Amino acid sequence: MELIDLVNRSSPPLPWTEGDNIPWNEPGFSQRMLKEHFSQEHDDASRRFGTIDRQVDWIHTTLLAQQPTSILDLGCGPGFYSERLARLGHTCYGIDYSPASIEYAITSAARERFACTYVCQDIREAEFPPRIGFVMLIYGEFNVFRPADVAMILDKAWQALDPGGFLLLEPHHYQVVRQLGEEPDSWYASSGGLFSERPHLVLKENYWDVPRQVSTIRYYVIDALSGQVSRYAQSMQAYQDDEYRSLISAHGFEGVQILPGLLGKDSPQGLIAIVARKMSGRSD
Repeated sequence: MELIDLVNRSSPPLPWTEGDNIPWNEPGFSQRMLKEHFSQEHDDASRRFGTIDRQVDWIHTTLLAQQPTSILDLGCGPGFYSERLARLGHTCYGIDYSPASIEYAITSAARERFACTYVCQDIREAEFPPRIGFVMLIYGEFNVFRPADVAMILDKAWQALDPGGFLLLEPHHYQVVRQLGEEPDSWYASSGGLFSERPHLVLKENYWDVPRQVSTIRYYVIDALSGQVSRYAQSMQAYQDDEYRSLISAHGFEGVQILPGLLGKDSPQGLIAIVARKMSGRSD
């Protein structure tokens, strides 16, 4: 894009028409994001390790009753959860779209001899392995998918799970998604950061689509030396609690429980936890 394209941009944008998400799969962005995953100063990319340790203990003890289980970690990132679960005796299979994160996860699992297998692929396109006892999709990733993609992911998760297997989701609370879309526009300057190693400006626009109940965030990254503009957009679907429950039940899961967070208390990121089970057969 050029600066004139920014001036002539359409407003407001239709959800998901300008991209599905920020560029997780771009090699440079992926490498810079990997550094953020390891930061212990914030929880923007991954949670700090102390929180991950407590959440893994909750999964292992409360949900899996300390029984060795085959686990499918969707959006696994660098494998922080999978590695800890493997150390507790579980067998893990992780899928993520970020090449740098998956490369790190594969190398770490091989070095430590963890029972972890990782694949760099979009979870919408990936084939889920069979005979899984536990499927997890955490840290708000559920909301970034279009409703049709969510339906497909839930169906694939149901097919992958053995009867009695658990599904764990950690989506955003409705009000959090809405607030993201209603935030005022903003901008910042950086000598080098997540979007670019070069000096740049980031212009951020937020939109709340009332009829569709979707927030869309636009990022315009302007290279300070060339004036070249790159645009990224992220849309997030908002769901009320009863909509989460109905959606998950409609795809064959039973015993849907909505919890205030992974540790049984409110999450600082405005995330809730949803647990459900595949209890029986289903007519497709």
